[in-house]
Amino acid sequence: MGVKGTDTADTSPTVSDSFSPHLLSASISSLSSSLSTRQSSSYISKTYRQASTLFLTRRLPEALSTLQPLITPPAPEDTNGIQEPAPVARASRSTRIKVWSLYLTILNAILEMDPAEGKEAFGTQEWRAICHKVREGEVWEEVVRNGYHGLEGNVDSEVVINLATLLLAHARSQTLNQKRLETYLASVNTPNLDISDRFGPEPSPRRPQARHRSPSKISGANTPRDLNARVKILELYTLHVLIRNNEWDYAREFISMNSVLDEERREAFLQALQSLQEEQQEADRRQMEEKRRQEEQLRQDIEEAKRLRAENEERERRWLEAERENGTLQEPAGSEVDYGVDQVRSAGTAPNRRGKSRPLLRQSGNLKASPSSSGPKKNTTAVTTPSIGTRAVLVLSSIRTLVENTSSSFRSNPALLIRMLAFIVGLLLMFTRRSIRERVARILGTSWDRIRATAGMGVKVSYL
Repeated sequence: MGVKGTDTADTSPTVSDSFSPHLLSASISSLSSSLSTRQSSSYISKTYRQASTLFLTRRLPEALSTLQPLITPPAPEDTNGIQEPAPVARASRSTRIKVWSLYLTILNAILEMDPAEGKEAFGTQEWRAICHKVREGEVWEEVVRNGYHGLEGNVDSEVVINLATLLLAHARSQTLNQKRLETYLASVNTPNLDISDRFGPEPSPRRPQARHRSPSKISGANTPRDLNARVKILELYTLHVLIRNNEWDYAREFISMNSVLDEERREAFLQALQSLQEEQQEADRRQMEEKRRQEEQLRQDIEEAKRLRAENEERERRWLEAERENGTLQEPAGSEVDYGVDQVRSAGTAPNRRGKSRPLLRQSGNLKASPSSSGPKKNTTAVTTPSIGTRAVLVLSSIRTLVENTSSSFRSNPALLIRMLAFIVGLLLMFTRRSIRERVARILGTSWDRIRATAGMGVKVSYL
């Protein structure tokens, strides 16, 4: 008994001595971890407030640069070769949602800027990179990788809503948005069977990456807030993304078979989907009618232009025929008179001063009537030469035909108008240069001097 007591007394201090350093190191590590967490939370909150103030004052470049350190992982050189996650990944849920929501809001404001204004504010390369990141959907991968350790199902539902809304507004195609939402819905509906982080050993200072492991996400909606967020995601997916991809039947089937929606919400979703489809069909019908009306109007314009051109050509043809007939009436008249005189002279009758050849002209049956017998003599100059009013009418009709043909050509071929405008703009830009203007003025002055000299020489020659 004494030996056992002695053994127990001897071993008790040894056991306490062996456990005290471990407990002390664990206490120190937990204390340092809590201090670093508080400092990190304070730093994140302060930076978030600064970025919010800059965004509210529309200083978007400064707001983005201020918020960038929170959502970007630090370089391995700054963390002794250990790849640390972004500071936002270690923040609380509410802070994390605020930071990502502000980041996505800043991106939306940047893409809504005018291209010239955006290039001036951020620079051409950076502005194009930001636009490409949003329009191609790369921002979703950035949020998952930097904020949630690459786990799609761990992304907060509010952040998913903001991401889907951003891609709806600015993405080139909604195919990527649909795939991302489907991946998220599938991941949050799949239970997390990895329980190693719950029963595993405590993190040691030699494994700092274990301190940043994302907590396991329980599938389903456990609170009314989670339920409302999930319903909002389903609304974006079924009533916005799927219909943008023309998948009406799949959207209706997804709503009918979804277990998150109750009967009331399901009926409301189906009615909204039906009304949206009817509106889409009505919009398509109006678009087809407008296109058909424009084609009919274009056809009528072309036919009207052809008819006017035909009328102008017919009018010109008639006028030319009338001129030709009036011109040919004078030539036979002169030839017939001469022919009659020759006939009279060949008959041997010497015409006297008073013109006694008239009876012979009347007796010759094969001769036509003289101009005096056919009626009063017309004014040849007035007939052959068109009046000023006729010339003005012809000029105006030609100008009208030219304008109508030009307008029909522009309607049928808009590229012609664009080329003409480009040519005019090019001329204007060319004449904005002072050297070209001076050269053209010099050439025109030289030409005018030559013309004036030639005219002066002509005047002198005519005077001589």
